[in-house]
Amino acid sequence: MIIVHHLSNSRSQRVLWLLEELGCEYQLLKYQRDPHTLLAPPELRRVHPLGKSPVITEGARTVAESGAIIEYLLDTRGNGRLRPAAGSEARLRFTYWLHYAEGSAMPPLLLKLVFQRLPRGPVPALLRPLVRRIAARAQTSFIDPQLQTHIAWWESELTRYPWFAGEEFTAADIQMSFPLEAAAARSGMALGEKVRGFLVRVHARSAYQRALAAGGEFRLPA
Repeated sequence: MIIVHHLSNSRSQRVLWLLEELGCEYQLLKYQRDPHTLLAPPELRRVHPLGKSPVITEGARTVAESGAIIEYLLDTRGNGRLRPAAGSEARLRFTYWLHYAEGSAMPPLLLKLVFQRLPRGPVPALLRPLVRRIAARAQTSFIDPQLQTHIAWWESELTRYPWFAGEEFTAADIQMSFPLEAAAARSGMALGEKVRGFLVRVHARSAYQRALAAGGEFRLPA
């Protein structure tokens, strides 16, 4: 039996969604973020040394990292579903987007979150104006242009194809949902018609809805 160690409002929502798409049985263990730091609780370190989510266990196996978990589940439970055929052009696109989501898309979105929150932190009063200026400059000069480039890339690719890997919905779309959700929540930038349409379509999937019912409310911090 697969055990999903599920952290509220986290990437592990994608793991639940994939399991629901595949029709797999699983056990759900829920963890709540610290309300002040928004960090995972220390109990997750008992599962994996980094103490982060997502992570799944199955017998003596522990698998962490979203992409690795997706590949493991497709290898062991997929039966050819939600992944294009090996050697196809769609498979190359699938592999690219599966790794791009965390490797390229999420870093600027994480920086955006950090620099948005920086001026709200426990900063001495005399330093607050300086911190605000630094945070604003970092966003306007580096982070926001990077995000604009990524968002335009998503729109371009979803104009070519209905799904990230091509004509069919795959697990790459599940993986890519998180950066698109994060961009909608915190980028402060207008998303294109195709990106917004993608989010509407994935939110309407019955497996997505079942994953929400199992894991609880999913709302990324802005």
